[in-house]
Amino acid sequence: MTSMDLKLIKMVSSHYWLKKETVVDKLTFKGRTFYNKFEKVNSSLTQAVINQHLKGEITVAHSIVNSHGKVENIVIDYNGRDPERFYHKAQLLLREEGYINFTAYQTKTEGHLHVYIHKGHTTLQEAIQLGKMISMKLAAKQPKQWKMFPNDDTPDEYNILTLPYEVFAKERGASWSKHM
Repeated sequence: MTSMDLKLIKMVSSHYWLKKETVVDKLTFKGRTFYNKFEKVNSSLTQAVINQHLKGEITVAHSIVNSHGKVENIVIDYNGRDPERFYHKAQLLLREEGYINFTAYQTKTEGHLHVYIHKGHTTLQEAIQLGKMISMKLAAKQPKQWKMFPNDDTPDEYNILTLPYEVFAKERGASWSKHM
């Protein structure tokens, strides 16, 4: 994977999250207890850190929400067994909804995908609502085997995603595509 492929994500690079072997933090949120294995590192996410992650030396995650409460991407974290079928259905739905720029990345686990919908500067609440709407429409077409990011069901420390390893598929629409 090239650095240009990762630039499509527009990650929050002011900090990153490093996975540890043991529980770093115990959080209580909305009556639930979360055990966090990711530790926040308050330094820039550099290409050297990304390269270590891609080699498998460390596991790095990035935040979905920036310090101003804005979101660049709405992400579908697919955890099923048939990524080709899921991506095909998601691609058709996203095009139908008017989203023309999105990229699917493979994760460390085989068959799992992260579909980044490149929305641009969106408020956190709007991104959560759009994610719920997309999830609901996808669930009408197939069994639910995904999670949406960002979401309000988990604390901010859980609105993170590990960096992807490979590009699965890219969709870059043109301004005229909605008129086809």
